[in-house]
Amino acid sequence: MLARLLLTLMLLISAPAHADEAAAWAALGEGGQIALMRHAVTVPGIGDPPGFRLGDCATQRLLSDAGREQAKAIGAALRERGVSADRVLSSAWCRCVDTAELMDVGPVEIFEPLNSFFNSGDAEHEQTEALRELVRDWEGPGTLVLVTHQVNITALTGVVPAAGEIVVLRPDGHVVGRISPVFP
Repeated sequence: MLARLLLTLMLLISAPAHADEAAAWAALGEGGQIALMRHAVTVPGIGDPPGFRLGDCATQRLLSDAGREQAKAIGAALRERGVSADRVLSSAWCRCVDTAELMDVGPVEIFEPLNSFFNSGDAEHEQTEALRELVRDWEGPGTLVLVTHQVNITALTGVVPAAGEIVVLRPDGHVVGRISPVFP
């Protein structure tokens, strides 16, 4: 009896997450939406090593082998579901650029408002407003793919995403749903 009650409770708790993910995939399939993604899995750590330089990947925290495979799997999942990326923008951090390029859903452009402000909170408001404007102005017809960092996604949406998670937005900034990280 207790086992059945626990199973029912677990199903009730997980049902909204599945519905949320189904709504997110459906919205991306329709086009005209925004796929706001946290970079794939990195080597262990938070932020970047002291003295890192944005133009030098050797000084930054990078994707792990699993993260590189995860980025490829995310791109494959998007393609398998018929998601058409009209534009792919990335933070200049190597882990974001590598994620976007390994997804292989379109040419990758650097968009500075997607850059991390983890160690520079002064930039948060200005970058978030620029990102909000980009989202608001998106007309499609395909999907706008944005690869960035947890702090940027949280500032824009209030969502704290896992590595490789996609938060799907409408151009009005409304969160349609979340797509769990894809692993190969």
